[in-house]
Amino acid sequence: MSHPTPYPVRLADEITRQLGQLADHISHLPPPQAAQVIARVLDPDTGVLGGVTHLVATGSVFAKDQAERGALPTEVWLALGRASNELGDITLDLDEHKDALQRVGAQPANTAAKPPAPAPLVVRRRR
Repeated sequence: MSHPTPYPVRLADEITRQLGQLADHISHLPPPQAAQVIARVLDPDTGVLGGVTHLVATGSVFAKDQAERGALPTEVWLALGRASNELGDITLDLDEHKDALQRVGAQPANTAAKPPAPAPLVVRRRR
């Protein structure tokens, strides 16, 4: 007889599925709406990225405890701790751009005003 899937595992699967749906929606939204969604996702306090960062940090605490007991290799704890730290740094870096995303998100979808000049994505060095 198979064991039922525990609720937290089902919850993780459902969140993963919904994140995929959200990504699909973003790719089809008008720029102002996509910017609004991305700004919310990246919010360090209430957004998905902040939540994932907290989740990985919680996993790191769990892994440390399990590594100290010998149930997990120390490398698992170290990798989760490193991931948590890097996600925290990324979250802070992206938070610097929150205002720009909110500005784009506040614009009407169809503005007749002159669009801004595109910024170069690759800068070439002169020799």
